Amino acid sequence: MVREVVTIDADQSAMNAARLMAKFGISGLVVLSKGDLVGIVTERDILMRVVAGGHSPEFVNVQQIMTEPIIVVNPQMPLEKAVRIMFQEKIKKLPVVQKEKDGLRLIGIVSLTDIARLQPKLLEGLRTLGQMSAMAIEAEADFYIR
Repeated sequence: MVREVVTIDADQSAMNAARLMAKFGISGLVVLSKGDLVGIVTERDILMRVVAGGHSPEFVNVQQIMTEPIIVVNPQMPLEKAVRIMFQEKIKKLPVVQKEKDGLRLIGIVSLTDIARLQPKLLEGLRTLGQMSAMAIEAEADFYIR
């Protein structure tokens, strides 16, 4: 998960959202209203709901184009379950929140890009595990055959 989450207020323009995404090299922003998580806005939202609709991005508020309700996960959720949620819900980003007395606190975000970055490490781990299993099976066979 990435801990530095870029957010935007719901009353900001789609133009400001696009500029923030360009500035930070990201494709989505978590949307806040009075400090509470209310949605997520992505490049696709701006493209489909503003540009393709013939609207001017400086006159469209993020609240009008964001995806809501926002789907979130907690930091203890296994990665496999988070990925399953992403595929089931057809989303590419999952904000990670911690439950507190006064509500939810945003602590990070996980994206399919983050997971793709992990893939080589995961595959190497599986390869190592497979080699260890093969050695264990060979040692077991040696014990019973000899």
